[in-house]
Amino acid sequence: MAEEGVRIAEGADVSPDAEIGARSAIWHLAQVREGVRMGTDCVVGRGAYIGTGVHMGDACKVQNYALVYEPAVLADGVFIGPAAVLTNDTYPRAVNPDGSLKSALDWQPVGVTIREGASIGARAVCVAPVTIGAWATVAAGAVVTKDVPAYSLVAGVPARRIGWVGPAGHPLVPDGEHWRCPVTGDRFESSGPDDDPTTTIRKVDA
Repeated sequence: MAEEGVRIAEGADVSPDAEIGARSAIWHLAQVREGVRMGTDCVVGRGAYIGTGVHMGDACKVQNYALVYEPAVLADGVFIGPAAVLTNDTYPRAVNPDGSLKSALDWQPVGVTIREGASIGARAVCVAPVTIGAWATVAAGAVVTKDVPAYSLVAGVPARRIGWVGPAGHPLVPDGEHWRCPVTGDRFESSGPDDDPTTTIRKVDA
C-alpha cells in the first residue's frame, strides 16, 4: 500500500503488502518485501533490498545495493550507505548437521536496530544482533559486532570507537571539560575518560 506522492521506478519489485509512506521513492531494481513498513520521505536506491517486515521510520535513506535483512528496525533519519549489509543470522549455515537443506523453520532471524539519525558507511557490515545508538556513525568498511553508543564514531574490523560525532555528522572537538560540534556549536559531556570503551556522552542543554 503506497500513500500519496510515492515514486516507484520501473523495474523495482515492491510487494503490494508493503506500506510505503508519502513522498518516498524506490528506484530501479530495488526489492521491498511483504510486511515492510516504510515512513514518509524515504529513499531506497537502485538494487537495494529491504527484507520482510523491516520497519523504517521517516526520512531514511538506503543507498544503492545495500541489504537490509529482517527483522531490522530503522528509526527516523537513518542513513545506510552503498552496499552496506545488516545481517540477520548469528550462526549461518545452508544445511543442518544431518545435511538437509535449512528451511525457515530451522533458524531464528535476529535483527539490527538503528536509532535516530545514525549513519552506516559504504560497505560496512552490522552483524546482528546489535544496536547502533542515535546519531552514531559507522565508518565505511567497518564490521560492527557489538552495540555502538549514541554519538560514537566507530571504524575498523571489528569496529571500535575512534571519536565522537554530533547530529551534523562532523567529529566533535575538545572544549575544556566538554566536547563541541564545530558546525552547530552544540556541547556534549562525557561519562568518563575518553580511553575507556564504556564511556558515553550526552548533549548538554543550552
